[in-house]
Amino acid sequence: MDDTTWHRVYGTDFDDPTPGPEPDGEYRELRGGPLDGQLLDVNGWTSGQLSTGAYLIIPGEAERADYEPRPTDPTQWDFQGIVPC
Repeated sequence: MDDTTWHRVYGTDFDDPTPGPEPDGEYRELRGGPLDGQLLDVNGWTSGQLSTGAYLIIPGEAERADYEPRPTDPTQWDFQGIVPC
């Protein structure tokens, strides 16, 4: 991933003074949808988990966002749609 210091990590609070990624962390960039531009911390995830993507809670909503790895660049996860909780 290129310079990602401006990205907020998914799950950090909006008023967190350090919402960016850790220097040695492993992240996936969320593209499109309600979480567009945020980074998902995937430290410790298995290759199987990384290949299937994730349903992520949308803050303040009773829904989840479905993100899946982009076939041409698995470091980018594309929004697939909304999934009810």
